Amino acid sequence: MIEFNNPSAFLFLLLIPVMMFFRYMKIFSKLAFPMILVDWNSVPLKRENTFRIFFSGAAKICLTLFYLFLVMAFASPVKHTQTKVYNSKGSSIIFVLDVSPSMASSDMENRTRFDVAKQAISTILMKNESDDFGLVEMAETSIVSVPPTMDRKTFLAKLNSISIGELGDGTAIGTGLSCAVFHLEKSSSVRKSIVLITDGENNAGSINPVTAARFAREKGISVYVLGVGTKGVVHLEYTDPKTQKVYSGYLESNFDNAALSRISLEANGKYFEADTISALSQAVSSINKTESAVVSYHMKNNDIEYYRIFLYFAAAFVTLAWIFRRFVLQEVL
Repeated sequence: MIEFNNPSAFLFLLLIPVMMFFRYMKIFSKLAFPMILVDWNSVPLKRENTFRIFFSGAAKICLTLFYLFLVMAFASPVKHTQTKVYNSKGSSIIFVLDVSPSMASSDMENRTRFDVAKQAISTILMKNESDDFGLVEMAETSIVSVPPTMDRKTFLAKLNSISIGELGDGTAIGTGLSCAVFHLEKSSSVRKSIVLITDGENNAGSINPVTAARFAREKGISVYVLGVGTKGVVHLEYTDPKTQKVYSGYLESNFDNAALSRISLEANGKYFEADTISALSQAVSSINKTESAVVSYHMKNNDIEYYRIFLYFAAAFVTLAWIFRRFVLQEVL
């Protein structure tokens, strides 16, 4: 909401009725002698002046608006906003997201595993304002898509641009975890954690997932594992981002819960089996409670000044009034 830092400037608006009174009393009016042209022994000549009356009135309105916006600019219009400035860092969390083709399975209440995984990431992201987040994509290999950052807009833009199958087929869990550990170990955050979201077992890469989990524990990093999807035969359909070929069929889903649970236990974390959206939501809530860090902050005032905009309007109206009087009414100013 716009406020005015100098409201006393509105006292200048009192000059408008004063000038109207002076005009009514014909004070400061120019001396004029009326001259009436008449035909001999007839009525006075009359001339329709609708055109001039309209533009003369329009010019007066523009001048009034010019003065009004000028006064409002002098009143210093401003919009006050506040933003949180954190005095210290909260938690640092890196998501290791499985982007292998099996994540396209539609067994999460008619939604794909990949879609609900991205929804889980977004939920954690929005509930932890003081934390920074990173993103590692994992399939046959792994890459760091977003280094740890507090820029939510950039993170979400990259998350929404990820495509299933862009890193090939396979699930290199150990490689993905190691990649995340290397980007977290030097963080100065009070808590550091990795959230692994996958629907499979390690079948690619040269690093054992248990070895990567122990490495994370040595660096003071907790690992939480979300095993998404159901077991059994599930429908799968996705478009290969490289060839644009559409793959459709059925997948025998049977990942090893025990192996995923061991990964989390080795790194002082926890394993969550999320075979429904409700179970996934509960897992996200649990991670939020565990990894939330109390940090201090102060509010920073940000003032956005709008006086220039009012000056631009004032200049536009006075220019319009001048055009009406000089070129339309052809008055000598």
